[in-house]
Amino acid sequence: MRIKSDYKVRQIADENVVIMQGIAGADMTQIITLNDSALLLWNSLQGIDFTIEDAVYVLCANYDVEPGVALGDVKSWVARLQECNLVE
Repeated sequence: MRIKSDYKVRQIADENVVIMQGIAGADMTQIITLNDSALLLWNSLQGIDFTIEDAVYVLCANYDVEPGVALGDVKSWVARLQECNLVE
């Protein structure tokens, strides 16, 4: 899977917010914010094809977290990205 290139993260009022570039991105009726670990995943995996295992590796390499816990977190993160149509 891959994070869609139309979306970028910007910091607005101390929040990391996902926005769509261009005129379509002017609609702010749905705001998606990223916590620190979600932002790490986004920044590490943006622009490349990645797997669930790639994302688990990123979390385990950057946080003191068990792979099973990271796997659950990554599955939740990916499900949210899919729900918001941010990945292809």
